[in-house]
Amino acid sequence: MTAAGDGPWLDDAAGRLIRPYTVSNGRTRPSTALDLLSQVRATGTTPLGHLGPEHAQALGLCLAPVSVAEVAAHLKLPAVVTKVLLSDLVDCGALTTRPPAFHHNPTDRSLLEAVLDGLRRQL
Repeated sequence: MTAAGDGPWLDDAAGRLIRPYTVSNGRTRPSTALDLLSQVRATGTTPLGHLGPEHAQALGLCLAPVSVAEVAAHLKLPAVVTKVLLSDLVDCGALTTRPPAFHHNPTDRSLLEAVLDGLRRQL
């Protein structure tokens, strides 16, 4: 029995019905360099050749710019498997990618202190 909204690969009692690396044909290295914060977006080009259902799901999530991490979360797959799927789509021209744009210095001391203060308040 499939859980609502989880697609054919998840079962209420059994969990995931296929191993995540089966989705990527055992590949663990994407052909395109992708960061978890990299933005991916569908180009509108139809992929040539056979791609699995996970590729189609990923492509459907990328109609607007979305981060690799968000796609992985929606697909409920490990990030490295998601990167392989997305790089397949980039290779066939169905997706475009760009690195994350930082509007601030990610190692800014005041930002890191604010994050630390927020974490302390939660504990």
